[in-house]
Amino acid sequence: MADLPPPVQGPTAKEKKYDRQLRLWGATGQLALENSHVLLINSGPGVVGVETLKNLVLPGIGNFTIQDSAVVSEADLGVNFFLEEQHLGGFRAEHTCNLLKELNPDVKGNFITEPVETWLTQPNVLNPYTLVIVSAPIRSELLAKLSAHADAAIIPLFYIHSIGFYSHFAIHLPPAFPIIDTHPDPESITDLRLLRPWPELLQYAADKTTNLEAMDGEDHGHVPYVALLLHYLEKWKEEHDGQVPQNYKDKTTFRDIVSKAARTNNPEGGEENFDEAVAAVLKSLNPPEASSAVKEIFKAPECVLVRQDSPSFWVIANAVGLFYTKYGVLPVPGAVPDMKARSADYIQLQNVYKSKARKDLAEVLESVRFLERNANRSTAIEEKDVEAFCKNAAHIKLVRGRPFHVVPAEGSVRWGDRAKSIAQTLTFPDSLVPLYIAFLAWDKFVATHEKDALGGAPKVPGESDTDLEADNEKVTSIAFKIANDLVKEAAASIDEDEYATIKTQIGEFVQELVRAGGAELHNISAFTGGIVSQEVIKVITEQYIPVDNTCIFDGIRSKSAVFKV
Repeated sequence: MADLPPPVQGPTAKEKKYDRQLRLWGATGQLALENSHVLLINSGPGVVGVETLKNLVLPGIGNFTIQDSAVVSEADLGVNFFLEEQHLGGFRAEHTCNLLKELNPDVKGNFITEPVETWLTQPNVLNPYTLVIVSAPIRSELLAKLSAHADAAIIPLFYIHSIGFYSHFAIHLPPAFPIIDTHPDPESITDLRLLRPWPELLQYAADKTTNLEAMDGEDHGHVPYVALLLHYLEKWKEEHDGQVPQNYKDKTTFRDIVSKAARTNNPEGGEENFDEAVAAVLKSLNPPEASSAVKEIFKAPECVLVRQDSPSFWVIANAVGLFYTKYGVLPVPGAVPDMKARSADYIQLQNVYKSKARKDLAEVLESVRFLERNANRSTAIEEKDVEAFCKNAAHIKLVRGRPFHVVPAEGSVRWGDRAKSIAQTLTFPDSLVPLYIAFLAWDKFVATHEKDALGGAPKVPGESDTDLEADNEKVTSIAFKIANDLVKEAAASIDEDEYATIKTQIGEFVQELVRAGGAELHNISAFTGGIVSQEVIKVITEQYIPVDNTCIFDGIRSKSAVFKV
């Protein structure tokens, strides 16, 4: 009995429950979700905010809080699936919170019914939250305060519109938002280092291709394609003054050489390994140089000067940058793709790459420890974090977050360094920048029209049927001024006929927004909530690449666009 192996441990109840999403963002991503606390400041019909939370509760976000002082009305019952007739007259935040919690008992929900104007005046009221979502309409001074808090606390802020057939959301990320696990295309992450092999890899290839031409059919058809490519590369270099294939013409010539070396009459199962080698030539025979985005990270001020309070990302980036400066290559990731080979040969090849990856990791880790001592850091960075960085070094991404537009009650919308690129996008066929301008004009109207002198819920365009035409004229006028200011600020030259077409488009978008009267369509809000929740998960888990920083959706044409403002 003592010699029996331990029983196989099956998946836990939690792993069974979250199986599909664990395949997407892993245990570390799930833990990040469970440790987060999302605040939703809900206003207007409030559908898009609740739909966003629904898609965060289901995958197991740790905590959420709904701030909403509205009471449930008949209008809510027609568009909000988390409200029922018995909730009429009650607080919308309380009832939506209770029904959302029923979706997942693992999630804790809270609600606040105090008006947002007074609630935000309390000291440190936003400190408990790791991410804030705001749904329009909201008074501009309150949105500006939330934006300032996002800057100071270095937390993400999401701002969502959903009006009629259109929606829009913007993300205010911290000034430096690094993403290590970007989940690139699997085909792009293979790094075989065929043009920069190390001695152990060359020795492996030499051992497997000894007397290649004299091998029997069984052996010849099972030589791993990595060894084949290295074998023929050495022959190529002998005939080309030590140079590897330099350009497309060279690579295609080299590919033909490999292809012709395959046996056409192999009775032992064909030459699939040679087919794999031929297919890998163009994508594998490339210098293992870091991308421009990765090099920019190495040159970033936060990376160049590591301080005591530097986040671990920058300490590791500095160490990997030193490695790249020394060797001209990034650490070997260590992964080997599937290929036709005998199991023993394939495992041996895996060990060659894994051994090199461990050696590179050890050197980077040594640099990390030196930087920690030099900067007098009190907490040591975990080895697994350094390993994850080395494994994904070729595909790390740094998003430089910036505030989205908070339209002021007084003054003009400023575009800054993005004016020129946005103005150019404005002229593209089927551009959605005119719709974005219409949303800005809608916000400007809200910022300058309050229902009462004490603040409270702002007036939205088209809210009253009697004011529909007048509100449409006001918002259109505001939108035209925003467009004129953009063109002027960008010093853009736009043909008069083309500009007239743009203004017509803006006017049509404004008319639809005003016609909606601030109302939400459930299908549009549900769709938008799905998109926003996806971006929220990217931000919380720090995996995949989030929208940077504005997304527009046209539900009439089923068209979306992303651009940075």
